[in-house]
Amino acid sequence: MPVIFISITALFFLGMGVYALAAPAAVVRPFGIRLQDPAARYEVRAVYGGFGVAMAGILVFAATRDDSLRTGILVTVAVALAGMAVGRAVAAVLEERTSFYPNWVFFLVELVGAGLLLAVA
Repeated sequence: MPVIFISITALFFLGMGVYALAAPAAVVRPFGIRLQDPAARYEVRAVYGGFGVAMAGILVFAATRDDSLRTGILVTVAVALAGMAVGRAVAAVLEERTSFYPNWVFFLVELVGAGLLLAVA
């Protein structure tokens, strides 16, 4: 079961990362962000793309281990996901209301991913 939970989270990161590398404007379009400048596309490719692929890779590595290194990786990635969810919750307090998609869908995805990883850490 632990490898399944890790794999689900890794696939989420891999999908996001590859999509962001290939089509950065499409990744952020649901948030109303337009990437008209090359520097903006660089940023999305780096933060969503590179980070997503790296997280997928480290999760695959963690899935092959059964030691304290695995636990450390899983807790670290879980905390990163939880941090993103907290950022969305803070935004909900500071900003006007938004529709359920995309902000709250991703909030739930981040919480579920964090929970899955912590459950098997």
